[in-house]
Amino acid sequence: MFIPIIEKMDKLESMQVFASVVEGGSLSAASRQLEMPLATVSRKLAELEASLNVKLLLRSTRRMQLTDAGRAYLEACKQILESVAQAEQQASGAYTEARGQLVVTAPIVFGRIHMVPIACGFLRKHPNVDIQLRLSDRNFNLAEEHVDMALRIGTLPDSNLVASKVAAVHLVTCASPAYLRRRGEPRHPRDLHKHCCITFDGIMSATEWAYRVDGDSKRIAVHSRLSVSTAESAIQAAVEGFGLTRVISYQIHDLVKSGALKHILSPFEPESLPVSLVYPAQGRLPMKTRAFIDHAKHELKQRLKRL
Repeated sequence: MFIPIIEKMDKLESMQVFASVVEGGSLSAASRQLEMPLATVSRKLAELEASLNVKLLLRSTRRMQLTDAGRAYLEACKQILESVAQAEQQASGAYTEARGQLVVTAPIVFGRIHMVPIACGFLRKHPNVDIQLRLSDRNFNLAEEHVDMALRIGTLPDSNLVASKVAAVHLVTCASPAYLRRRGEPRHPRDLHKHCCITFDGIMSATEWAYRVDGDSKRIAVHSRLSVSTAESAIQAAVEGFGLTRVISYQIHDLVKSGALKHILSPFEPESLPVSLVYPAQGRLPMKTRAFIDHAKHELKQRLKRL
């Protein structure tokens, strides 16, 4: 049966609306993501369900839930939309030339120190690429938040992401010389209970830190006198002489060189943390992504081997 082209295009748009509603968790989230009026999102979703003669979503004032039919249809939509996107990219030369927008995320401090200059260097080489660099200490859901690539520090959980290890960094405990003169320098992790500790959201616990003692990993209880939301804030508090904090080596490299902070408990620090570039498994990579991975891997290896 012949289906008019315009009807097929409408169906693809309705599929995109449906997928965005599910990913965003609400009609309003899909409206913002697609930059489409809320009434249009609601209408297209209703038209899609009417054309299929099936309920895809169960909606109430408080929650939204996929039906069994909706769950199966969502998977089919994702496959179709991905195939269409790949076809469009290929037709526009995305697989033969680095072009288009690349969305990259990285931790705040690491991004400021390393990823900003790396991105600038890449853009100088590739005038047809634009980069949106999102610096945040939270892990983005790459597929749901339309991120092409992320830099992650630490052991990666099992997932459907492709990971490329580029380097390694170390956890270090530090404090200002003024604080250590005032309170004394801990010589063993068991001495930490005598000290003020500064913790932050992310890689470490606010109640215990792990060290290697006699060849084994041991968790040492700490008293978090100050808890902050970012590593930069914890580092600033340590520079101010408030207490000890624990960060990643690159975050305080310049401050240690200048004497503002001092490494302590170095013999007890745990094994290094891998630094990886991760991206969704999607078959053939667009040239912009492949080119950025190659550029970033080379630059990061050069930068991080000095730390």
